[in-house]
Amino acid sequence: MKNYIFFFIISLSVLSCDNLTKIRLTKLEGSPAYETAKLKNKSINFNDKEYLFQFDVIDYELGKQTEKEFSFDLANSAKGQHIHFIVNNGPYSAFYSSEFNKKLEESNNVILAFLSRSYHESVKNPNAFFLTQIGEGKKIDLTKDFLFYSRPKGVYKGKDTEKLLLDFYLVNTNISPSGNKVKATIQDAEFIIDEWAPYYIEGLPKGEISIKLELIDEKGELIDTPFNPSKRTILLED
Repeated sequence: MKNYIFFFIISLSVLSCDNLTKIRLTKLEGSPAYETAKLKNKSINFNDKEYLFQFDVIDYELGKQTEKEFSFDLANSAKGQHIHFIVNNGPYSAFYSSEFNKKLEESNNVILAFLSRSYHESVKNPNAFFLTQIGEGKKIDLTKDFLFYSRPKGVYKGKDTEKLLLDFYLVNTNISPSGNKVKATIQDAEFIIDEWAPYYIEGLPKGEISIKLELIDEKGELIDTPFNPSKRTILLED
């Protein structure tokens, strides 16, 4: 009975907010799967206050524009496909080659790198990411369930404000109708996501937009794990 009450409340929240802002969340379909793409770490070296990261990228072309089957546009990088590089679940840096430098804090840094399409949708196969931690300080358990925030990010203008990609990265966990889920709160609208897939957001007003992602268990309770929940503010302009 508790599960039915939980989802009924969530549904009311979405409908109530939808009447005012018409915020909608829809699964994005039509992207190439890249099921055989791989991202492998070759080496990490410290040099002159920066770390040099070197990767092997297999069955995936960095710098290429991603071909897609959906007809509308999402914010897209003119530089093409790339690697999303996330430190402690902060906003990602985009790298367009398999070798790059990154300055990190001396404290412990949890690093997630994964392959990204040119319009910033992550490649979600089990070999398309790399997770590690670097630096001094207390280490965390990397076998825990993790939810990393990816998109949307930053400032959107003009046509790019019509549809925004919502994308996140899961490590050591799956989501499903009967298991863990992701709760996305966009402004005051709440959505329960039970499939790891890309989504797009429509109906957002101009101005500052708040987004919160939470990894929750089958009872709807927040999972006790680092970087959970994730919160971001983005800006939509004319």
